[in-house]
Amino acid sequence: MGQCYRLAGVTKSYKGRQVCDVPSLEIDEGSFLAIMGPNGAGKSTLLRMLALVEQPDTGKLSFQANTLLPGGKIPLELRRRVTMVFQRPVFTTGTVEDAVGYGLRLRGEKHVVARTQDMLEALGIAHLVRAKVSTLSAGEAQRAALARAMLVEPDVLLLDEPTTSLDPDNVVLVEHLLRGLHTDKGKTMVLVTQSESQAKRLATQAAFMLDGSLVESEPVFDESKEHKPR
Repeated sequence: MGQCYRLAGVTKSYKGRQVCDVPSLEIDEGSFLAIMGPNGAGKSTLLRMLALVEQPDTGKLSFQANTLLPGGKIPLELRRRVTMVFQRPVFTTGTVEDAVGYGLRLRGEKHVVARTQDMLEALGIAHLVRAKVSTLSAGEAQRAALARAMLVEPDVLLLDEPTTSLDPDNVVLVEHLLRGLHTDKGKTMVLVTQSESQAKRLATQAAFMLDGSLVESEPVFDESKEHKPR
């Protein structure tokens, strides 16, 4: 199995203050990494760099054998291999069908309506296809965001605390969906979470951040999982 990401000496600063420092981090293809740490630890900043929407100030970030240096241009073709789902999804106005199928239409794909309906069915929200996105509950919006992300079939799915605002039933549902995407589809996944128990339930690898620095990265072991950590 190949390597998806490799970071070496990566730092990021805002207004002269360093907010993220990653001396070394490797993420294998098909792995599920959980990034943990308190608020302000630099987790979301690291996630945005992995999403290729922000560049490091120093160091080297390699993605699928492509080395990205500070200040260099990131090709759109690479950006499209990665999709990020935010803690509070943002949608344009319109229906769920419009919002979920947006990425496919933007890329000029075919059969957008049928593919969108199939994905909504898979995530249990097909009944909301004509609903306005402004009327969705937090759990429905999160599932719609996952549908939108998976519909474009990214190589990597990044999730920034996707269950924080959900009730327990929806947390169980979303975790089940994420587990299926990883085990059934073999997607590389990175999850920012403050929950150690969630990391154990979902991830194969955990990274810990404190005061902006990556301080530890190790395999996750949970006896309830059907697979063993690498």
